[in-house]
Amino acid sequence: MSSPIPIVHIVDDDKAYRTSVGRLVEASGFRSACYESGTEFLARLPIEEPGCILLDLRMPGLGGLELQDRLAEAAPLLPIVFLTGHGDIETTVRAIKAGAEDFLEKTASSSALLAAIERAMYRYQQRAIEHEHGVMLQTLVASLTQRESVVFNLIVRGKRNKQVAYELGTSERTVKAHRRSIMEKLGAQSLAELVSIAEQLGLLDHSATPHKP
Repeated sequence: MSSPIPIVHIVDDDKAYRTSVGRLVEASGFRSACYESGTEFLARLPIEEPGCILLDLRMPGLGGLELQDRLAEAAPLLPIVFLTGHGDIETTVRAIKAGAEDFLEKTASSSALLAAIERAMYRYQQRAIEHEHGVMLQTLVASLTQRESVVFNLIVRGKRNKQVAYELGTSERTVKAHRRSIMEKLGAQSLAELVSIAEQLGLLDHSATPHKP
């Protein structure tokens, strides 16, 4: 089954500009979808389609930066290329720090715009691969028993088998058995790999030690 053609979402209140850019991206082999406002885009939010967003910075109602904030949770895989006729350094820095892929003046050449779209599509592919990997890791970790989950959270925080056994009121042999089972279920060959899995899932962001179940 062939992959769907990536789609460029053009969010801009200028109808003539939307139409012009839509024709350009379709002539370049992409699909296009146009929206006259950020609110309309949110109402028709695409689901699991490869693509990127060309987003006007200044629009009536929901502005580009505010829409970017909402999309960080609603559509995190879609890269954003900001287009504006009113760019400034402060706004550009804020947009890039918030994860924007690029920031172009509306007067940019067609080649510059298409190059930005190509970079955004490549970024989408990277994010999609990372997302799929994260989902796979979450599924594997969810397969752990309650006790294995506690042991996992303790050992990735540097606890030795003896310390884990003491904290859980069990034997070191039992902890070793749990550890073997955990590594088997997660497909890990070493403690370093277990730590890496925990880091990728954001399980080491909090310093609190898990309580004994």
